[in-house]
Amino acid sequence: MLAVAPVLVTAPAAVAQEVPAPETLCTVRDAKLAELSGLAADGDRWYAMGDGGTKLQVVVLGRDCGTQKVISASVDPYDVEDLARAKDGTLWLADTGDNRKQRETVALHALTPAGKATLYRLTYPDGQHDAEALLLDGSGTPFVVTKNVLGKAEVYKPAAELKSPGPNALEKVGSLDISTTDTPGGPVGGVGSMLVTGGAVSPDGKTVALRTYTDAYLYPAPDGDVAAALKRNPVRVPLPNEPQGEAIAFEPDGTLLSAGEGTGQPVRAVRGAAALAAGATPAADEQEGSPGPTGDPATGGSESPVPLLPAAAIAVLAALGLVFVVSRVWRARRG
Repeated sequence: MLAVAPVLVTAPAAVAQEVPAPETLCTVRDAKLAELSGLAADGDRWYAMGDGGTKLQVVVLGRDCGTQKVISASVDPYDVEDLARAKDGTLWLADTGDNRKQRETVALHALTPAGKATLYRLTYPDGQHDAEALLLDGSGTPFVVTKNVLGKAEVYKPAAELKSPGPNALEKVGSLDISTTDTPGGPVGGVGSMLVTGGAVSPDGKTVALRTYTDAYLYPAPDGDVAAALKRNPVRVPLPNEPQGEAIAFEPDGTLLSAGEGTGQPVRAVRGAAALAAGATPAADEQEGSPGPTGDPATGGSESPVPLLPAAAIAVLAALGLVFVVSRVWRARRG
């Protein structure tokens, strides 16, 4: 177990509860996962995906991080960034990366355990976005959450039932302002704590998680409504010292899993994480007599997060973000 002290978070009734420190479970050695970006779990095994390659490929891992098999399809994606598993076992891959904001469409790929792939092209209503987080609710509706160097994450879902190959119009259903934290880790310093790099919904549909390079944010969804959950105040769970943390998933028992890019990186677990979200405070519009916000800061935690910064500081962070984007473009697999 990593020697990281527990962090106190505050539940609605001002009751402090401990967030367990991430525990290292095992180390991923498979070279196909050197850029591990998406993760899902079914209680017995894990499903992992790297954001490289020229075909759809999901590596099935045992709980010792050993490769059991590979599910693949001869479809060449553009930039797959996240993974979610539906109740019927279908694996949904979010081909939504767009560092240079030049794609006319992004895509989802539904990959069955037998390796049959179905393509769904998607279009945003308001121009191009880079996105690395996919949320799949209990009904199978996908939600795409964007990545923004200034911490403004936008949330989209299909405006109608998905049709293959599309294109399918997306509609904006929410936004989040994510503030910087002092959790160490990530490839670009403090700005990395504002960038959404992955998402997950618990198997029972009652907890929604988004992660940055350094932290996870857990939102209560008692009725399974993802869009409503993301308007509530989350609990922040630090995931310190991941060099490039991008993957996140829930086990059926509510354990939160995290992992990231890099050779020989661990899969880590936060036990009982889903239960923490049940104690998060409601959004202002759910409290009697309170006005509704247009977006809720991703806060949570006993320490107040660093507020959104003044213009000069934001300019510095934006410059750092551009450095990050350039490095990612350099590593891109397609022009």
